[in-house]
Amino acid sequence: MSPRFASLAALALFFSSLSLAQIAMPKTPSSAFTVDNDFVQKEFGSTCVIMPGPPVLTGDLDGDGIEDAVIVAKCKNALVDQGENNFLVIDPYYAFFGYGNTRITTQFASEVPEQRGISLLVIHGAGPDAWRSDAPKAKFVIINMPFKEIGLKKMVLKKKSVMAIYIEETGADQMTSALYWDGKKYKYVPIGASME
Repeated sequence: MSPRFASLAALALFFSSLSLAQIAMPKTPSSAFTVDNDFVQKEFGSTCVIMPGPPVLTGDLDGDGIEDAVIVAKCKNALVDQGENNFLVIDPYYAFFGYGNTRITTQFASEVPEQRGISLLVIHGAGPDAWRSDAPKAKFVIINMPFKEIGLKKMVLKKKSVMAIYIEETGADQMTSALYWDGKKYKYVPIGASME
């Protein structure tokens, strides 16, 4: 074998292994990925639209090491789309007070018309695309959560640190609360009122 042929063969082998390595590499989500109404309606149905203003919050809510997302949206009737779009409508706020049946609590309307239907859309991520995956691990529409602002922070629960959705609630008492994943469902926990 001539030296020139040997170097061409080695070069071809190098480029073929490089292209195989690129194919085998997990896809990283594009930094240009945007959450818009098309994305929300693809995942949660035509009755939901994204709320302008609040950012998409990301973090590991279910403790599996894969990024999850929380999106603030307005949903007219999420129960209609839950079967077709493979998500679960939940109401941890009223479940805490003993009224967990979403067929009933979806009928509860806010006294403020602008706040009616405001929901938290939660996507538990799966695979290298995390919450952007075509087949996420789980999706939830959290209804009736009376909030002004939300954020993600770690919370210590039974000597274990978990990621939680912290909520500054609407209302005169300025209550702060949290939603956390207990391994089976989201639970609401009141933390306390503001000292202002």
